[in-house]
Amino acid sequence: MVHVDLNLLIALDALLEENSVAAAADRLHLSPPAMSRTLSRIRRATGDDILVRSGRTMTPTPRALELREETRELVRRAAAVLTPPRALDLDALDRVFTIRGHDALAAALAPPLTRAIGAAAPHVQIRLLAEPSADVADLARGHTDLEIGATSPERPEIAAQTIGTDHMVAIFRAGHPLADGALTPQRLAAVSHVTVSRRGRLRGAIDDALAERGLTRRVVAALPTSSAALDLVACTDFVTTVAQQVCRPAWTRAGLLARPLPFPVPPVPVILTWHHRNDTDPAHTWLRAQVRQALRAILDTGQQNP
Repeated sequence: MVHVDLNLLIALDALLEENSVAAAADRLHLSPPAMSRTLSRIRRATGDDILVRSGRTMTPTPRALELREETRELVRRAAAVLTPPRALDLDALDRVFTIRGHDALAAALAPPLTRAIGAAAPHVQIRLLAEPSADVADLARGHTDLEIGATSPERPEIAAQTIGTDHMVAIFRAGHPLADGALTPQRLAAVSHVTVSRRGRLRGAIDDALAERGLTRRVVAALPTSSAALDLVACTDFVTTVAQQVCRPAWTRAGLLARPLPFPVPPVPVILTWHHRNDTDPAHTWLRAQVRQALRAILDTGQQNP
């Protein structure tokens, strides 16, 4: 009988997911030298280099790419076999969950989510983190439990569910010239705008829609969060565009006005993502249900109060 070390499969899965000995070691709570020795054992077992140095990074070999999906599935199935099902005791659940998302989403989600979790699982804590300025693999590395955004994940190990969609609206202060009369593309293009972009982008779907009509707008600034843009709009004649339902608490508290855009723009999806390793974890499954319910309530409330 051939002896198979399942630990090598777990290590191989981490290496193929991270493409880094150091990152895989961190994920498995090993030292880099120990992970390097494990990689050597994997190379001997498979007869392939698996990862090769390419400048300052490591690149998977063609054989490694062939093994990636099969290895991930084997590890997932082994974990399911070796993890007995258990009932979830919410009264005893003592865990910290980390959720990352857009600042407006976090602000809108916090009240209903903390109420629901506090009532059902008094020992559970929630960390709501802002989106980083660059894409990071926090879900894959286990640094976050859930992420909420507008883009679908590209990595196959990340699960995704679209909860609903939101719509962009123009936001400005009370007494703004755009508050009276029909809001036309020409009037919208004639005022100064601020954009919301964690990467500082000055152009977006609004500019594309205006360009189709032979119009351009003046963007004076890009701000990293919706709250910063709304604060600026509240004390100036600038206009910004934000997601209507998700940002409703922020712009209504500030006494700002919202008007539908005078042209169609693509709706903004609200997408919940998590790592497949958490698919069958009872506590994580419960958390996902709480977040889904809270997000749907936010989106439904916005549709009922346009």
